[in-house]
Amino acid sequence: MSGRPGYWDPLPAVRASVGTTLPWKETDTVLAPAETYLMGRWDERNWRNVPGPFYGAETDTCEMGPEVAPRHVMCDETGQEFVFRQPRRPAEVNRVLFAAWNDPCGQYGTDGDQWWTTQSVRAWWQERARLREWAEHFATASSSSHHFQYGLADLLSYLDGDLQAHLRGYLFWLEEGRPPTGSETLPDL
Repeated sequence: MSGRPGYWDPLPAVRASVGTTLPWKETDTVLAPAETYLMGRWDERNWRNVPGPFYGAETDTCEMGPEVAPRHVMCDETGQEFVFRQPRRPAEVNRVLFAAWNDPCGQYGTDGDQWWTTQSVRAWWQERARLREWAEHFATASSSSHHFQYGLADLLSYLDGDLQAHLRGYLFWLEEGRPPTGSETLPDL
């Protein structure tokens, strides 16, 4: 989503996901009610998660998330998963939910909207260089590591591109409780 900043609320798609069949390799997966596998704790979230409702906390280290949701989920150097891009359409929500469903620890969460504030989003934005430095360091230090076969280029591109527009729309969402219309001024980061 380029151009005009905005925000799309993915939580209705989470609620609608129950019973969705997701084809994967030789088998299909039917998503269970989200509360049965989305049990991440905010205070245990990975600092690399971008602001938004989805986040990874102390996930397992099987690294399945980046395989099933490569445009949204990455692993850190220990193999724990984090959400580097919030989903913006139902199919993307289903991919992130599939990553969460595959985490036997149940450590993905969707309650970020309850915790993020305009101040904490702005603080995260001001510290985004930390995420870039981490990504660049581990890309070179672990160039042969499977932790980075998915998502690194996407993460770096997103940090330099659409993330700012997304976060401005998210700030509006947090302040107003609704997406912005085309004529409304969005908050600055």
